[in-house]
Amino acid sequence: MFEYEGFDAIDRAWREGLTPDPQLSVSEWADRYRMLSSRSASEPGRWATRRTPYLKAIMDSLSPASPVERVVFMKGAQVGGTECGNNWIGYCIHLAPGPMMAVSPTVEMAKRNSKQRIDPLIEESTALSERISPSRSRDAGNTVLAKEFRGGVLVMTGANSAVGLRSMPVRYLFLDEVDGYPADVDGEGDAIQLAEARTRTFARRKILIVSTPTVSGVSPIEREFESSDQRRYFLPCPHCGHRQWLRFEQLRWIWGEPETAHYVCESCEDEIQEQHKTWMLEQGEWRAMTPENAGKTVGFHLSSLYSPLGWRSWADIATAWEQAQGSATRLKAFKNTELGETWVEEGEAPDWERLLERREDYRIGVIPAGGLLLVGGADVQKDRIEASVWAFGRGKEAWLIEHRVLMGDTARDAVWKQLAELLNETWTHDSGTHLPLVRFAIDTGFATQETYSFVRRMRDSRLMAVKGVARGAALVGMPTAVDVTADGKRLRRGIKVFAVAGAIAKLEFYNNLRKTVEVSEDGEIQYPEGYVHLPKVDAEFVKQLCAEQLITRRNRNGFPVREWQKLRERNEALDCYVYARAAASAAGLDRFEERHWRELERQLMPVTTTNPESKTSRPRAKRSVIKSSWMNRT
Repeated sequence: MFEYEGFDAIDRAWREGLTPDPQLSVSEWADRYRMLSSRSASEPGRWATRRTPYLKAIMDSLSPASPVERVVFMKGAQVGGTECGNNWIGYCIHLAPGPMMAVSPTVEMAKRNSKQRIDPLIEESTALSERISPSRSRDAGNTVLAKEFRGGVLVMTGANSAVGLRSMPVRYLFLDEVDGYPADVDGEGDAIQLAEARTRTFARRKILIVSTPTVSGVSPIEREFESSDQRRYFLPCPHCGHRQWLRFEQLRWIWGEPETAHYVCESCEDEIQEQHKTWMLEQGEWRAMTPENAGKTVGFHLSSLYSPLGWRSWADIATAWEQAQGSATRLKAFKNTELGETWVEEGEAPDWERLLERREDYRIGVIPAGGLLLVGGADVQKDRIEASVWAFGRGKEAWLIEHRVLMGDTARDAVWKQLAELLNETWTHDSGTHLPLVRFAIDTGFATQETYSFVRRMRDSRLMAVKGVARGAALVGMPTAVDVTADGKRLRRGIKVFAVAGAIAKLEFYNNLRKTVEVSEDGEIQYPEGYVHLPKVDAEFVKQLCAEQLITRRNRNGFPVREWQKLRERNEALDCYVYARAAASAAGLDRFEERHWRELERQLMPVTTTNPESKTSRPRAKRSVIKSSWMNRT
């Protein structure tokens, strides 16, 4: 019996080996075998390419029969880019096995993608689950970052790991969200180039590069797309039949009523309602805009305007546009995620003379009525510590309250005692209430050990040690513990240093410094969101605020990079603002809703006390109105 079963298994394997693989393209495979899990898809069930017909050409370019080697997909949100790549992964495991690598921006994101997308991909598709052992089995071939199958292996890694990128030669390479990759990986160069070097030994390699773009001039997906044949998806007008690729400029609606959004044909100028989109997508075709670049690399571009019915609607896009007005950060996100286009930054330094002219008459050291969140930032130098106190209000409107220069050798205690006294001060609000600092950020880039010692001595939860970094996904990054025991273990309650991406704060600040006030018909001054108020500070301080500019240069690999360059030697005022803005972010400014501002206003109200002798009430101002514990809960 045992011998018969063994022979039967060998016979099945032998016959299976002789059976040729089905002549399926990637899109045909997805329609036949791909099942979408409710864990990762808004529409679980069998995959249907007809739902997103524009993905067919992209997927089929990844099929073995296609001569294309590199596929570039620059896209907006909710058009199916990542699932397109996952279909290709499933196809390779099932019908075209070989070594494959999927790269996410970070190792942590690779782990998350494995659990949330790749595991459901395998578990829900029988053709794949039969080829890969369950992750709960003792088979070491199925781990979080590696999936072994007959004839190949899928390795997942992060672009922040040079070791992971050069771990093995691969035939298939999936580079996802490349605009989130570091510009230089562990000093070894560009992440895309490092990863692509793994494919050089394979004559029939396939590479898929997918991302939402970021900043013009430094966006990797923009660079890759511009070197391709730049295909656009042309749709026919349901009225005149004219084919056109969808542009945001042709989306029209009544302001304040995004539900009226419709598309206007560029030829006949008739209104196209969104209900026509399904038919239009089915009739669409890709056209190369730069056919002279045709070769082994093809490029595809799609905005969220193409998102199928039930996903991202034109009304949603119109709403996002209205909400983005007045905020450079939101406009950037709109252009990147909705339109799938790069954002052109305006990083030139503002005109300091114009800023000097528009200084206001509020008194230095007094918080105007709109300022509700009081924070500070300090820059440490050899012979002084410079500190700025800023107040923020609704819409991130900002007021400089004061700037101090604490003179003294930072290697000695005297100047640090001055800084400790500043931390314990309060500032008078326009309401008469005294406000303390809610957060205070101090740079550790100079006199590092002295700064660490100061933070240890203060034991003040409002005080945060920070260190500037060239790039970051967020203004304030995750903290790093710097205090360790003798055996190298990090102390749980030791000092933590927060990484601050100064470039983010500077760009936002310079955009806000350029904003101007508007005067209504009744003469009322209206300040735009993010407006920066300055009191009668001297010209030197204003010059320091405008001491840098954003430039584009070529790195050692020949790629353009954007970086901040000093226009003058002194820039302490700008640095102090950056640290104060980081302190505000840590206090919750970027997450504040109206209820938070109302709570801060409520705490500014005078407290009513009762005189027991006269039995009458009288107002009493509170000395401290904001508690750190309340801000921590925010």
